[in-house]
Parts: sequence; structure tokens; C-alpha cells
Amino acid sequence: MKVLIQRVKEASVTIENELYSKIGNGILAFVGIEKGDTEEQISKAARKVSNLRIFSDENDKMNLSLIDIKGEMLIVSQFTLCGDCKKGTRPSFDRSAPPETANELYELFIKEVQACGIPTQHGVFGASMEVDLVNDGPVTFMIEV
Repeated sequence: MKVLIQRVKEASVTIENELYSKIGNGILAFVGIEKGDTEEQISKAARKVSNLRIFSDENDKMNLSLIDIKGEMLIVSQFTLCGDCKKGTRPSFDRSAPPETANELYELFIKEVQACGIPTQHGVFGASMEVDLVNDGPVTFMIEV
């Protein structure tokens, strides 16, 4: 499982020219589910992202979590995170979980983040989406569980 997170001032998802979801201050999380990923990994990743101290405290040190700042999370499925670009010039998606499994685990990730007390919005699994964001920092991390 891979989760690319970006600290944002705001972020949104538009589908077919319609605003689908939007958050203010918080985290935009792109979630890639790989073959063999488990529910335990999903839970661990959700807790990790929710508690990761990537927001500045009063001394401008990354010392606060999303929970601490009462921020929001926008969660977007992105199977291309699982793409392997080591050979040739065309990515291989052999590591990506089958769509049915990936969707179930993506939905579980959303529920696990919500269980941490984080207000969440999300995209639509498998949809063609436009994602807009105002990156804060920029601050970007790759979480692999």
C-alpha cells in the first residue's frame, strides 16, 4: 500500500465538470492499493497518516498532527501509485490490486480515517477526476505500509 500525502490549505475533486468534494486546511491523500495488501495494513496506514506530525506548531516546527489541528482529509484512489517504471518507458501495473479488492480496501481506509475523528471527503473509485489543491509548504510525503 502506498499513500502519497500533501499538506494543503485546500483541495477539491471535480468529476464531469461538477464539484464532488472539497476540504479546507488538512491533508490530500492519494491511495494506491497493491496486490496482497491487508485490512491490517489499511488500518495502520490510516492511523499513521492521521497522527503524522507534519503541521507547524507555534515555533514553526512540524510537531502537530491532523488531529491536533482539527484538519480535514480528502482521500483519492490512485492506482497509478502502484505503477512500476523501472523497465522501459511504459509503466507496469502488475502490482495493483484487482479493482474489486482495491475498492473494498479504499473504502476501508476512508472508514479508518473517520474512526480517528478526522472529517473526510473523498473521490470516486475508478472515476476520471480533476484534483485541485493549494499545497502548503510544499509538504509531501510517501507512506508505504
